[in-house]
Amino acid sequence: MYGIVLLGAPGAGKGTQAVLLSKRLNIPHISSGDLFRENLRNQTPLGELARQYMERGELVPDEVTIAMVRERLSRPDCANGFILDGFPRTIAQADALEVLLKELGKSITLVPWIRVRERMLMERLSHRWTCRDCGAVFSYESLPPREGCKKEVCTGELYRREDDNPEVQAKRIQVYNEQTAPLIDYYRARGLLVEINGEHTIEYVHRLLLQLVLNAHTIHSPASSAV
Repeated sequence: MYGIVLLGAPGAGKGTQAVLLSKRLNIPHISSGDLFRENLRNQTPLGELARQYMERGELVPDEVTIAMVRERLSRPDCANGFILDGFPRTIAQADALEVLLKELGKSITLVPWIRVRERMLMERLSHRWTCRDCGAVFSYESLPPREGCKKEVCTGELYRREDDNPEVQAKRIQVYNEQTAPLIDYYRARGLLVEINGEHTIEYVHRLLLQLVLNAHTIHSPASSAV
């Protein structure tokens, strides 16, 4: 089973790499943002509970987020593995995820950290475009904006989000450094972290990431454990 937690600052390319890896390994890419939107859109009990907090301007408690992750990881398409993108964000969430996975009979096999210098993160985020129809995110490297979305069968218009400005993005990177970056040492101490230079091309990073994931899968497979 593949149990992958992707780490990286905003603009590091986690989402792009998660999508490529998901297709290659045929396991679901579970984005925390997509998970929230799905529960809110489908008006699930967890979605309605989250909405109550959001409407009051309060943060959604960890237990609600973790319950959403639990439900998602319990679905049949996660039988062979999963890719978590955007969760966990804090040490407390990482501890809760560890307990949750143990209860589900699953485990994390690799935590790739896609490392990109802050200067390049800001440069990438300033060239980011989003599809109005499917929400896919592109950069000038992956798709020139004039071409439209073209993700699967989508041809939606690409636009710049209002929060894709230097001030907002600098704040997002600061929050990441304060809250999420400590997970690097957390997973390194558990022998699960691998560092990837995310400043190369999308294709190069994908090839390297795929090889690392396949190697980790071999090490954690029952056959190799028995050798």
